[in-house]
Amino acid sequence: MSQQSNETAENAKSISDGISKNEGEVDLLQLIRVLWRGKFLIIGVTVIAAVISVFIALRQPNIYRSEALLATDDSSSTGGLAGLAAQYGGLASLAGITLPVNEAGQKAVGLAKLQSRQFLGEFAFRHSILPELIAARDYDSGMGELIFDPEIYDVVTKTWQREVDPPLKPEPSFQEAYEEMMGILAVNEDPLTGFVTVSVTHLSPILASEWVTALVSDLNREMMLEATSEAQQSIDYLSEQLEGTQIVALEQVFYSLIEEQTKTIMLANSRPEYLFKTIDPAVIPERKAGPSRALICVLGTLIGGFVGVMTVLTRRYAFGLGKEA
Repeated sequence: MSQQSNETAENAKSISDGISKNEGEVDLLQLIRVLWRGKFLIIGVTVIAAVISVFIALRQPNIYRSEALLATDDSSSTGGLAGLAAQYGGLASLAGITLPVNEAGQKAVGLAKLQSRQFLGEFAFRHSILPELIAARDYDSGMGELIFDPEIYDVVTKTWQREVDPPLKPEPSFQEAYEEMMGILAVNEDPLTGFVTVSVTHLSPILASEWVTALVSDLNREMMLEATSEAQQSIDYLSEQLEGTQIVALEQVFYSLIEEQTKTIMLANSRPEYLFKTIDPAVIPERKAGPSRALICVLGTLIGGFVGVMTVLTRRYAFGLGKEA
């Protein structure tokens, strides 16, 4: 009796598995039939999406990227002071004097300054590039001129026409200039060689090249001015300390430090490229960096096909439309 019951249960399970398998096959075939009946809707949505994506891709203006390859040597500006700090640091600390040691390195400071709010904002206002930075809409490659959006900037009267909500004003602010600059600027450092690549992306290939060159030049100038100012302040301070000490060993420390700071000033004034030396200068790019119009068209078509399939399935299973009679 027990054996007969087991056989009956096994047969029922086999029948149930067979039914589930058949239902799965039926569901798959039914899904294929539903999609086949809605093929014209799927094709129509896909074609419309493809046409729209082509239209959008063709309306996108070309953008160009210009870049410069830079090199630097931290030891040239900090090696002398680091050596003196190691040699005379203990003796100077006894006299209550802390020798200057650049822990971060001039290169790290320079890269941070290049991407800082203060530097980029001042760069945009100093070179008067706000219209080209914010209001440019397209570029006429034949004339070599930018085309501005009249709703943002009036080229004739040179006034800002954009409508913004407070606290913003028609004329872009310092912070807006910084955000726009960060959107087109890229700074990359090779971890193996230490070389730095500075690039700018813009509608105008000419401006992209000019701005890269100007950014590197302004950065070198600011770093040079800061180095000479700090060195002069150090010389003044060390000279005062030298007058007030009677210890011969400390006098030797002060003289050595003053000598190193004097070398820093001489080196800064003699090198236009104080920190970053240009290995490969920025040039006017001849080929566009974007947009990828083919990719826009492919993605648009795929999205259209997906929307078409989901529309057919939704109409069939959510609303019960398109059922067989």
